[in-house]
Amino acid sequence: MSKNPVEMLNDLVWGDFLQKHGMPGRVLSTVLRYLYGVLRDLFSGQLSLRAMSLVYTTLLSIVPLLAFSFSVLKGFGMHERLKAQMYLFLEPLGEKGIEITDQVMQLVDNVNGRVLGGVSLAFFIWTAVSMVQKVEESFNYVWYVSESRSFARRFTEYMFVLLVGPVAIVIALGMFTALQNQAVVQYLLQNQIVGPLFVATSKLTPYLLVSLVFAFLYWFMPNTRVRVLPALIGGLGGGFIWASMVIVFTTFIVTASRTQAVYASFAIAIITLIWLYLNWLILLIGAQLAFYIQNPAYLRIGRREPRLSNSMSERLALNIMLLVAKAHRYSERRLNIQSLSDKLAIPSITLEPLISRLESNSLLARDEKEFLLPGMEMARTRLADILDVVRTQGETGSHRDPHWSRVIEGLGDRLDQAVLDMIGEKTLSDLLDEAEANSGAGDGHAVDEQGTTADTTT
Repeated sequence: MSKNPVEMLNDLVWGDFLQKHGMPGRVLSTVLRYLYGVLRDLFSGQLSLRAMSLVYTTLLSIVPLLAFSFSVLKGFGMHERLKAQMYLFLEPLGEKGIEITDQVMQLVDNVNGRVLGGVSLAFFIWTAVSMVQKVEESFNYVWYVSESRSFARRFTEYMFVLLVGPVAIVIALGMFTALQNQAVVQYLLQNQIVGPLFVATSKLTPYLLVSLVFAFLYWFMPNTRVRVLPALIGGLGGGFIWASMVIVFTTFIVTASRTQAVYASFAIAIITLIWLYLNWLILLIGAQLAFYIQNPAYLRIGRREPRLSNSMSERLALNIMLLVAKAHRYSERRLNIQSLSDKLAIPSITLEPLISRLESNSLLARDEKEFLLPGMEMARTRLADILDVVRTQGETGSHRDPHWSRVIEGLGDRLDQAVLDMIGEKTLSDLLDEAEANSGAGDGHAVDEQGTTADTTT
């Protein structure tokens, strides 16, 4: 039976065909998998919807944000460079970009405490803060984070970004400009070999700066721990896409004379909206790439909710308790949800509900740094209690007294009793001792190895 194109693509991306062709095949396979994952999420539509939402928030917040940045830079005597940066950002819009920049800067100049009343000033501050909060919510969506920062953290960290961000960008550009004026650089520029390379590199500086800004946002904005390397890779990927988009969009503006003729005075507004949308979409695409770099277990399943069978849930719960118990007994490196996800090769979104259930039943606990600990003495933690937590997960009071057939009721009781007879009063401590004994006897499933690698997409 012949396969359809989708099945053939899945076999190529997720199969071992490319893996068999040495290092080039493995590299190509890895690249294809990340590209497949990002494009799949892009075509699902959620990233596009969030980019559209950010465009709306940007229109409300752009003047307050620029006014705030202008005030900060003015205190350092750098405010004149803000206009230049606006020109650079809107350069793909051509003459329209210059017109938009002039209008926005005029509005910024008019924004001050004397002109605005108390209500208007409060509204401007609220729109500026809501802009940053909206960005955080979009990044939290990408990173599967359900809770935003607290109000206190939001205020302090957002203000830090708004205060330091503009100054840092302007200083970085100023340092690069000053570097170009140095005698050594001028000497290198005159060299026939090094000079062209240096000029080409200098032209890439704006794109490199965009990549670094992207990387900082990927590292800072999600309300979770993001490692530096995934953030940098995501930033470079987003910066590359942004640079490519600038070329394409500039060409579109040049050749879109008919569109401008149809929309007349509305053309500048429509072009600006498209430009903002593409920028936000690229930023979210880079964030998605950074997420997959840090969490490769999600790469295949995407945003589908992974489901486990009852049998797999029971085994997973025992594996979690066993790994946490071992780390606690031997004072090894403590485990959190992410490290458990790495050990078990199962996405953290699959582990979180089960861990929360074990916590609510006092079988697991967390310290102040979110590391997992046994909830009680391991010698008092019965395996039967762990299994009972899994078996009753999701049960509600309305189903506690159903009208079972007596035959089914009796069969269920005998099955439960058979499980109890098998494990008896065995505790978590006994299980850990048994695992250690099996490990010493040469069992291939030692306690410090991965607990299971079963596919969680079924």
